[in-house]
Amino acid sequence: MSKLMVTQKIKLAVKHNGQEQAKINIRGNIIGGERIIVIAGPCSVESEEQLIEVAHIVKAAGAHILRGGAFKPRTLPYSFQGLGEEGLKILAKARDETGMPIITEVMAPEDVELVESYTDILQIGARNMQNFPLLRRVGTAEKPVMLKRGMSATIEEWLGCAEYILNEGNLDVILCERGIRTYETITRNTLDISAVPIIKQISHLPIVVDPSHGTGVRSLVNPMAKASIAAGADGIMVEVHPHPEKALSDGDQSLHPIEFQCLMKELNQLSQAVGRKF
Repeated sequence: MSKLMVTQKIKLAVKHNGQEQAKINIRGNIIGGERIIVIAGPCSVESEEQLIEVAHIVKAAGAHILRGGAFKPRTLPYSFQGLGEEGLKILAKARDETGMPIITEVMAPEDVELVESYTDILQIGARNMQNFPLLRRVGTAEKPVMLKRGMSATIEEWLGCAEYILNEGNLDVILCERGIRTYETITRNTLDISAVPIIKQISHLPIVVDPSHGTGVRSLVNPMAKASIAAGADGIMVEVHPHPEKALSDGDQSLHPIEFQCLMKELNQLSQAVGRKF
């Protein structure tokens, strides 16, 4: 069987002979272990009422980690940009109420200290995958980092960016496949499911998949989430909103609570079929 190869210049993000899969402990939730980890919540923290409501919804359905954006990089400056530190405070309150760890995005090196003081996982978004000053800064942080694949990035470029973080001493890096830009226009992005088994072969870093951003279409989130688990992903990240039609960002790809509940039941069955725990 032919072996997948990446440049030998990447030293830390690739798997060496006998190296075990990295397992990252997020308040008792192990990403990279036998259990499939589900990260769920709204695209943006819009208000305390909204986030607390969805936090309880996803917790009751079995999600492990709560997501929500306090700082939002948007395509246009007129779109909702997030609540900033107030959003971080709301996320922390939701964690206190539900016991769920939280993940949120950090956009600039000067914001890392602030965001790190609230969150359990620092997220680097697709638009910032090659923001090298930011990568170096989170590499010195004491919290795990989730690195999303850039919208036009090759897998080798993605691993090269993980290398920046690892090289600074932060070994708790999680990769997130969230779709890449192709000539297809029906979906928001083209979700590269093949990236999952490729990463599993060439890297020791855990990988999760974001089918919400990967497709941009609510009806496609369920099948692509299941395809991701079948391909070997260590978890999924899904957007859920109590009222998607009123969402300030990404409502079209956000699941209704009942849809998320159905997805969780199906993922439970699928995880057993592929020899994983849920």
